[in-house]
Amino acid sequence: MKRFYLTAAITAAALALPALPALAQTSEVTIGITTTTTGPGAALGIPERNALEFVPKEIGGVPLKVIVLDDGGDPTTATTNARRFVTESKADIIMGSALTPPTIAVSNVANEAGIPHFGLAPFPITPERMKWSVAMPQPIPIVGKVLYDHMKSKGIKTLGYIGYSDSYGDLWFNDLKAQAVPMGMTIVDEERFARPDTSVTGQVLKLVAANPDAILVGASGTAAALPQTELRERGYKGLIYQTHGAASMDFIRIAGKAAEGVLMASGPVMDPEDQPDEAATKKPGLALNSAYEAKYGPNSRSQFAGHSYDAFEILKRIIPTALKTAKPGTPEFREAIRQALLTEKELAASQGVYNFTEKDRYGLDERSRILLTVKDGKYTLVK
Repeated sequence: MKRFYLTAAITAAALALPALPALAQTSEVTIGITTTTTGPGAALGIPERNALEFVPKEIGGVPLKVIVLDDGGDPTTATTNARRFVTESKADIIMGSALTPPTIAVSNVANEAGIPHFGLAPFPITPERMKWSVAMPQPIPIVGKVLYDHMKSKGIKTLGYIGYSDSYGDLWFNDLKAQAVPMGMTIVDEERFARPDTSVTGQVLKLVAANPDAILVGASGTAAALPQTELRERGYKGLIYQTHGAASMDFIRIAGKAAEGVLMASGPVMDPEDQPDEAATKKPGLALNSAYEAKYGPNSRSQFAGHSYDAFEILKRIIPTALKTAKPGTPEFREAIRQALLTEKELAASQGVYNFTEKDRYGLDERSRILLTVKDGKYTLVK
């Protein structure tokens, strides 16, 4: 299992050391992050980890101790990582994971332990997970509506769906039924596939035979390119819509010519250049993309990098507020962080402007979404 430490004074030796138990009160804020840097979900987790190179090393004059563990996309491993953050690292804040199933697992641990948790993937925030968890990605109902509104504008009457056979796929299919069907659209076929699958030929053939006006792909990362490619190779001529989980340059690289004309929901971080100057998401989006592409190359920007980067944009606002009433390493500080999430408003970041409440743990509005298409191998804003 890989472990990384990012502190104000990081050394190569520190990377090899195990986490040491914290005192009841410390002079640093400890943040434990479990994400997916190996396995089928690595295309999501690696940008989340990479973005940590561009986040602050101290906030409010207090150093940040950031511990990063890989969970391979496995909920059991994510649970183990989260429990280590609680018992060994005495974390003040927990983040993760990159995929929905392990994020649910991390949220369960964080809420049992009473530690603020920033989910880096969309996940259902039930009453049991609501007190201590918030989510950084756009809520599916908000980002989904931009897709369904476009479908309606194009006169789409029949829909097909192909998505993951897990909780992420369920979230999107349930939202499709909840929003698109009342808008007058009929779902004529539903297909599922597992994240590690290397072929979806059987599912695609059924979708092509059903011949819907449009197809929604409920997948994320590089795996979202698999049904996109096979649908075009099997002769499907209708519109294909992809969720915000597919929004990365890797999608175009893998899908190639099959990506042309796709309609894709995205967070604004994928195109801050075309945002008006007054948009609150423009400055942080440009800052992240400039740093990220300088390090990892042109067109390497990723929506997933925005999730972890934005969590620290929020911490820049809430940690100073929490420090006014409590010291890091204490239950009082963790409660102060939770309260500051509720009292601080208009938290601008690359993916949206956050206003968390006790009941709204996503805290985002329509400023958190854009609609993209691919033209000549590049993302283009759909206006």
